[in-house]
Amino acid sequence: MTAYEERKQLIYKLDGRPPFLVALPLGLQHVLAMFTSNLAPCFIVAGIVGLTGADRILMVQCAMFVSGFTTFFQLYPISIFGKKSDLPRIGAGLPIVMGTAFAFVPTSITVAKAFGLPGVLGGVLIGSLVELVMGFFIVPLKKFFPPLVIGAVLISIGVNLLGAGANYFLGGAGAADFGSAQNIVLGFVVFITILLCQRFARGTLQVSALLAGIVVGYVAAFFMGRLDFSLLRDAAWFSVPTPLRFKYEFHLSAVLSFAALYIVSGLETIGNTSGITVAAFDREATTKEMSGAIMADSLGSVIASLFNTLPNTAFGQNAGLVAMTKVVNKFCIATGAAILVLAGFIPKVGAVFSMMPNSVLGGAVISVFAMIMINGIKLIAKAGFSQRNIIVLSVIFAMGLGLASMPSNVYGQMPKFFQFLFEDSVAAVCIIGIALNVIFPAGKTEAPTVIEVD
Repeated sequence: MTAYEERKQLIYKLDGRPPFLVALPLGLQHVLAMFTSNLAPCFIVAGIVGLTGADRILMVQCAMFVSGFTTFFQLYPISIFGKKSDLPRIGAGLPIVMGTAFAFVPTSITVAKAFGLPGVLGGVLIGSLVELVMGFFIVPLKKFFPPLVIGAVLISIGVNLLGAGANYFLGGAGAADFGSAQNIVLGFVVFITILLCQRFARGTLQVSALLAGIVVGYVAAFFMGRLDFSLLRDAAWFSVPTPLRFKYEFHLSAVLSFAALYIVSGLETIGNTSGITVAAFDREATTKEMSGAIMADSLGSVIASLFNTLPNTAFGQNAGLVAMTKVVNKFCIATGAAILVLAGFIPKVGAVFSMMPNSVLGGAVISVFAMIMINGIKLIAKAGFSQRNIIVLSVIFAMGLGLASMPSNVYGQMPKFFQFLFEDSVAAVCIIGIALNVIFPAGKTEAPTVIEVD
């Protein structure tokens, strides 16, 4: 094996620097996997608060910049108390990609209608301190998050993302041509291209299957007349993402609403972190990796608020992409983070990605989302199917995925806590799983694995 070929194999190792031309497409496909989902929450909230065109563009620019910037913290942690300290650091040191969280959109809309964008940014800023506390106290809290609970969370995340992926595949929920033959054909063109590359290609093309599928999808969309080049023509070449563009307001109800969601976001980050380590290294995440990932979530959300955008968190679809490709090299992911930062300064770069038809994105990510669910199943299998675990899982999924799938207005007469619990199936699975783990503790023969801080 030549020296160049040996460097190419570094893509399957956490550290090391593979050739740039090998790392670039692998980082780029991470950007493509999360780009639309990263920006969509901003478009939704901007529409609610009535931002003008210039302010809307600024919010999107900031979302791209913050996502790339905070991804670097996850890849290359900041050890506040020194590298040898057992105290928490900021960042997991794992191939985690950060992005604007969809989980906060419903609360953002409610707060925006009541207090406008200043109320949203104030709630995002102060509420993020919850994850900071979670990061510091993850060691005593870890007993509440055994493999059984984390596995159930991964499954619920995968189930929820599969629905979103299917909607994108069909053209995007609410689109005038939703479910049209063109959308279905375009989605399958991308999906089959990825499948063929994974099955028959070798080398870089095999691990860049998602990117290859999207490129083929762009070409097919061009010949089908599905690309809107006006977005590219109208975008500026250079613009600096300006912080503190909008005012801040701090309302107790808004802060508490965001704080509750940050708890769920922290649990999802624990699930995504374990999803990566299970898929890539066949082990659970260490306590230090979990606490670092949550601390980076907290810092990322603070930076997001200062840069006029919504909370930042670890992206589940990118965890699924790591599981699918087995590419864990931090330098590869860092190239994608650099592209995101660059896109924050060059709106035309963002416009190229924004041109992507929803069905192209759906064809690319739907199998990625399924990987997250599979990793949850693997983690539960690792915990074992004892009688106690089966009962706990039955209740988790009956309540968390069953009752939480009902329309939210069904629970309108219930206390606010229960309304919140059953409005989000991921939140329901997390909270019910934790509660059941306390009520029905594992016996000596089925105790959760304790992982020492590295």
